[in-house]
Amino acid sequence: MNVWRRLTGPRRALALAGAGALVAGGLVTIPGTAAQAATQCDIAYTSNDWQGGFTANITIKNVGDPLNGWTLGWTFPNSSQRVQQGWSATYTQSGSQVTARSMSYNGTLATGASTSIGFNGAWSGSNPKPTSFTLNGVACNGGTTPPTTSPPTDPPTDPPTDPPTDPPTTPPPGTKVDNPYVGVRGYVNPEWKAKADAEAGGSRVSNNPTAVWLDRIAAINGTPNSSSNGAFGVKEHLDEALRQGAGYIQFVIYNLPGRDCSALASNGELGPDELPKYKAQYIDPIAAIQSQSKYSSLRIINIIEIDSLPNLVTNTSGQPGGTVMCDTVKANGAYVNGVGYALAKLGAIGNVYNYIDSGHHGWLGWDSNFNPSAEILKTAAVASGSTVNNVHGFITNTANYSALQEPYFKVTDNVNGQTVRQSKWVDWNYYVDELSFAQAFRTKLVSLGFNSNIGMLIDTSRNGWGGSARPTGPGAMTSVDTYVNGGRIDRRAHLGNWCNQAGAGLGERPRANPATGIDAYVWVKPPGESDGSSSEIPNNEGKGFDRMCDPTYGGNARNGNNPSGALGNAPISGAWFSAQFQELMRNAYPAL
Repeated sequence: MNVWRRLTGPRRALALAGAGALVAGGLVTIPGTAAQAATQCDIAYTSNDWQGGFTANITIKNVGDPLNGWTLGWTFPNSSQRVQQGWSATYTQSGSQVTARSMSYNGTLATGASTSIGFNGAWSGSNPKPTSFTLNGVACNGGTTPPTTSPPTDPPTDPPTDPPTDPPTTPPPGTKVDNPYVGVRGYVNPEWKAKADAEAGGSRVSNNPTAVWLDRIAAINGTPNSSSNGAFGVKEHLDEALRQGAGYIQFVIYNLPGRDCSALASNGELGPDELPKYKAQYIDPIAAIQSQSKYSSLRIINIIEIDSLPNLVTNTSGQPGGTVMCDTVKANGAYVNGVGYALAKLGAIGNVYNYIDSGHHGWLGWDSNFNPSAEILKTAAVASGSTVNNVHGFITNTANYSALQEPYFKVTDNVNGQTVRQSKWVDWNYYVDELSFAQAFRTKLVSLGFNSNIGMLIDTSRNGWGGSARPTGPGAMTSVDTYVNGGRIDRRAHLGNWCNQAGAGLGERPRANPATGIDAYVWVKPPGESDGSSSEIPNNEGKGFDRMCDPTYGGNARNGNNPSGALGNAPISGAWFSAQFQELMRNAYPAL
């Protein structure tokens, strides 16, 4: 009864994991002429380089008088170096000379304020870093060699005996807020935003915060030319969040050994016995970046391992569609110990909030799944040295389509002596929508020993089900099936259908405290990114093919042998699916 969705993640193209990134030299301010003396600046230039290409990021810090508009200039040392695609500035290049002019949203820089820009570039022969920069014609620090002595990173203080304003290298553990979504703006991923903005009407939704999916080790540093990630790695996203003035940023931690043990379109890169590699090469590097003191002002929200732990309840031997892989990761503890390790490592960071994925009502709403799944979530929360204190909450409906609320029927309704639970659609489930399930599941989790203030998240990115097909009242009372089918918001053929569902729409926009026990409605699955390809597409990204993504597929035991309901002509999981994005906007509820 569970659903298998796929890896998401924005892209911009270019950037290589393991490429040599160097921060440009010392922070030195060099005043210009008397007429320009009020402009002073520090520049930090970093790049990820590979043969023939690179991604550069530049941080501009104003240490002079406030600026209202700026132009950054530099000269490439090699005449072959070229800017190809840039962001957060308007770029022009003449020969080796480059200028980057501010945008409307980042041109104002107060004294001490910083902004970051970047670009993808090309080179031949060699790719030396620029050694000098100007801001509004005034020389800034340049060079790529750090100074002999470390200068201060803040403007001079008065009196000079004041302590530095930068936080310590290892900040003390922070006091977490009750709800990290309250009172602050969410991070807008510029890579997803660019794709949404390129669609007709996409600007209506492109400023909504979406999650960044880390589906492989390489995604930590950014993956070039990838369908499901982009040039930005964890550090670049965090830096951009600071530049935006965002209060929170969301990451999906998604790379367990033997990942998605019952799936085909979304299997991961790690084998079921590679838990040590998961810890050392995936979780540890993410924790090292997220714990850097420069990000301590951000609320970093980690969505922990989609479609993992409930598989150990519903998709092992003896269950319909049970798999050998699910048996293996249950027996060797890869999922339980992997999740426990991630919780312990990331939860130790004072400004990090962990939410564990907990399926959805169409998967876990039966007692046979509901209670055992809650129990295995508790087992993982105290595995590998973790405690329940590392769990801030749980998320339901991640990348799924289950309706937030069904307004026209309740699980307690009766028609001609039959309960709604007896309808083919509900199929004896105890829940008919995500909100009621999430609230009930929260109560169960607290009863098992999780903290009483845990909060739930619900992914509403694609569960709006608006448009002309949306019912406006209950179905006919002829039978329990006509009553439910005529009035249900969720228009799928079966709750087990999960891939690129036809007729779906954008759901509630992200917002905090929408209902009792719910920390936020969130868009964890970035709308417009495919769940999987409609037919097998050869690729070098490890993306498989699942018949549930084939619109001609007649189904299996998991979806009651119903048609898949998938859209045609879909690309591989995580790739941009323009037709779906347009349909999601057309069927948005609330409407755009």
